[in-house]
Amino acid sequence: MAAQAAPNAPPANGDEEDLAQAYGDKSFVTIATGSRTSLSRAPAVATVITAADIQATGATDLDDVLQAVPGLTVTHLLPYDNKPIYIIRGIATQYNQQVLMLVNGVPITSIYLGNRGDVWGGMPVENIARIEVIRGPGSALYGADAFSGVINIVTKNAADVAGLQLGGRVGSFQSADGWFHYGGRVGDFEVAAYLGVGRTDGHKRTIEADAQTATDAIFGTHASHAPGPPSLGRKGLDAALDVARGDWRLRLGYKQRDDVGSGSGVAGALDPTGRSQTERFTADLTYESRALARDWQVTGQASYFDMHTASQLVLLPPGTVLLGPFPDGMQGDPEKWERHVRVTVAGVYTGIRDHRLRLGAGLASEEVYRVRESKNFTFVYVPGIGNIPAPLGEMVDVSGTTPFMNPHERTLAHVYLQDEWQLARDWALTAGLRHDRYSDFGSTTNPRLALVWDVAYNVTAKLLYGRAFRAPSFVELYAINNPVTLGNLDLRPERIETTEAALAWQPAGNWSLALNVFRYQMRDILRQVPNADPTTGSTSSNSGRQVGRGLELEAQWDATRDIRLAAHYGGQRSTDKATGLDAGIAPHQHLYLRGDWRFQPGWVANLQLNHVADRRREPGDARPPVADYTLVDLTVRTQGGRSGWDFAASVRNLFNRDARDPSFAPGQLPFDFPLPGRSVFLQASYRL
Repeated sequence: MAAQAAPNAPPANGDEEDLAQAYGDKSFVTIATGSRTSLSRAPAVATVITAADIQATGATDLDDVLQAVPGLTVTHLLPYDNKPIYIIRGIATQYNQQVLMLVNGVPITSIYLGNRGDVWGGMPVENIARIEVIRGPGSALYGADAFSGVINIVTKNAADVAGLQLGGRVGSFQSADGWFHYGGRVGDFEVAAYLGVGRTDGHKRTIEADAQTATDAIFGTHASHAPGPPSLGRKGLDAALDVARGDWRLRLGYKQRDDVGSGSGVAGALDPTGRSQTERFTADLTYESRALARDWQVTGQASYFDMHTASQLVLLPPGTVLLGPFPDGMQGDPEKWERHVRVTVAGVYTGIRDHRLRLGAGLASEEVYRVRESKNFTFVYVPGIGNIPAPLGEMVDVSGTTPFMNPHERTLAHVYLQDEWQLARDWALTAGLRHDRYSDFGSTTNPRLALVWDVAYNVTAKLLYGRAFRAPSFVELYAINNPVTLGNLDLRPERIETTEAALAWQPAGNWSLALNVFRYQMRDILRQVPNADPTTGSTSSNSGRQVGRGLELEAQWDATRDIRLAAHYGGQRSTDKATGLDAGIAPHQHLYLRGDWRFQPGWVANLQLNHVADRRREPGDARPPVADYTLVDLTVRTQGGRSGWDFAASVRNLFNRDARDPSFAPGQLPFDFPLPGRSVFLQASYRL
């Protein structure tokens, strides 16, 4: 975690230099402007996490890493494989469309649901060089979904790897991972290659009741698998290739997840036998020239993203009785294919004194190009009750008649302009504007303004304003064969307007402090709204408004050559304008503490504490507030062993606390979703 250091601080002492080397270079950020910029003077509130940071904490997955970002909370709200939700500044929905996630600057958003896909399966951290996060709107530069923030994951190149490395890890829940890295020159090319494999059974903490529990009570059946554990197992394979020569760079990526469990069940009923598989292939070719013409830097990029997902699900367990019995359970096997093609070009012009102009444009095609579905049920409308599942007796292929959605395509184009203006020696103004045009819902224009003032050599102040949008997903637009939740072709994009103020102070060479305050207003929120006859289900609508405000405090102290302490606190209040009630789900308070201690040469201990508090329910949910929790993680590792070997041992949830994340629907998981108990991981790696 990097608090924002002041811009012109005096030279750091020897202790600071030593620790800075140990935890990597956090002095710059790229996603704030699209170019490398000093973190302290970036026109955004940003955080940088390096590979050394990740290694120090013993993190095994991206979710573990992101808890260290001020104002960001990782929670698990979806029943479908219980993928993580990244909540920034209290802005949360069931499908996590409010945060744009990039890998090397390329979006990995699924057009189907508008998040990272209906099957995620985690992201290992061994091939991550650095993570950059901006809190606040980013649509003026990145377009759709850069709503509450942007997360950019930068993968390792040849220089980052610099040799050959092998590693492995074993741990709780029958978890095992192995990986291979190579980085070096092959002829005229700089090459980095990565291959990782892994598996886990997932934790087995008990879910006391589920959606089927209530159905059993009505019909006198005993079909529910609750009390019982969620199904969180998976197998994974990740591969990446990075090849560079001169001004050109080609990146290829492949992600496969197999035997992915259904978490707490797609319909909120435990499903121990349901499984999903997904494959993702990504490719991007980038050209970057810093000397194409006088005063010009030019970047062009073409990218391709293809994803295939298939599931074999038991929505309700064997023995379920609705409009007839389901002796084998209520089953559905959806399958879909989607692809994204993007071409972008950007130029930076520095020929005007004190100005840095950035101009960009792009075209994209996004489509779900094939769907397939089989199921053993249909829906029958019962007056006064609603659409109730009825058994078909056998699995029926409905791909050509009534699949969950028909194939669709959208095209989009964008242009933007950004000016970084050095008003005076101590003042800089960044102004930007981006226009996006979509083939299915129209156009949107989003501005940004950022004023940065170097108050003193060790103090920086920022005043920020921005607007952002989220594009409707294909489910929200085109779902026509689901009588429970219907799409709506008349949707508008969801919008947010944010103002922020930030202050960073470095009172001494080994101290840094930061304070950020913010206000936002959301409108045209995309929600499922009950139809006029509520028994006929609900329809996607622009129906909500929400306002929020909050603050973030950050601190870092290098107490000695061998001890570094860091902390951050986030507080927020978000209100639903229609009801005047708390918007719910997101914690009002989040405290993170971290300590690193080099207790003898070559050995480092890391302690992390996460305290999440004051989580209210959504309006209309009468359950008590979600219980607070405090989790402590401990890692001990070697650092830069001369033998080439490095070892690490980690204990997560050291005190085995019963921590839970909130469920959206009280009828599905009335007692919320349990987080893993105490877990232990042992890791070894060898560098040639």
